[in-house]
Amino acid sequence: MKKCCKTEFLKPIDKDYLNDLVNSICSTYKDTQGINHIEGFNMPLEQNILSIIDKLLEIVFPGFSGTHRFSINTIAFSIGNILTDLHDELFEQLFFAFRYNCSRDKCEECDVHDFTAHAVKRLMDAIPKVRETMKIDIAAAYEGDPAAISMDEIVVSYPGIKAITIQRFAHLLYHEKVPLIPRMMTEYVHSITGIDIHPGAHLGEGLFIDHGTGVVIGETAKIGNNVKIYQGVTLGALSFPKDACGKIIKGAQRHPTIENNVTIYSGATVLGNITIGESSIIGGNVWLTEATPAGAKVITDPPSLKIIHKKMLV
Repeated sequence: MKKCCKTEFLKPIDKDYLNDLVNSICSTYKDTQGINHIEGFNMPLEQNILSIIDKLLEIVFPGFSGTHRFSINTIAFSIGNILTDLHDELFEQLFFAFRYNCSRDKCEECDVHDFTAHAVKRLMDAIPKVRETMKIDIAAAYEGDPAAISMDEIVVSYPGIKAITIQRFAHLLYHEKVPLIPRMMTEYVHSITGIDIHPGAHLGEGLFIDHGTGVVIGETAKIGNNVKIYQGVTLGALSFPKDACGKIIKGAQRHPTIENNVTIYSGATVLGNITIGESSIIGGNVWLTEATPAGAKVITDPPSLKIIHKKMLV
């Protein structure tokens, strides 16, 4: 008995149907709004941005990824090679981003090459400082988490460290007015850690994000030194200021300022352009829209609980 092959049941697509579908889809490409980028300059590519992120992490935390093997005697040579590749990749992707922006805004005078060269140099010059800052962040995580076994464990496994590291570089590019790329960097880290920190947010030294899942830190948030944030915390906007035409004003201060040595426990929501005073403690699941003085402790009333004992079946 002849066995039936599944391919015998497949029918080629109807050509008239295919042509009609192609024409229908292509008709949606004729405008230049939103999701269309046809006949435009090349935009930064996600896979190239991920390569840049990997190289930055390799330089900040050499040897932890396993991609490269380092020796203290030859590390200068190895780091030099990574920096060379990083420079070239950065220049290409930042050039694409600046050129895209000038094309979109129809700039009459736009020296894309100079903008790119300046931004690339600013980021690369910042690497030593970011490394020193991350040492402080890792020490804060070790001191703040009783479950931490070693500094190495924190580097290789704590999602907050990765999110903070990449945000620090994205923040620098954000202030250099690099289009697209800063947000691409932080949203990638958001996708793998569950921690969403806008590249515009200012992060102080010694920041510890414990667990981290569901943390959201908005664009204009300012976080001081030695702040500890637990999972599910939101530093968000209470309202969006609008201009005379009713359009949202971009870049206006609308997120909280968290002063030094503040602890914010899991599930807390802090909204608006308010200041949380130094050494304050914000309890779990608090909804806060008012400023607090230094040393404040903000907690919610204990919930009313009922424990129902069911009769055991014999």
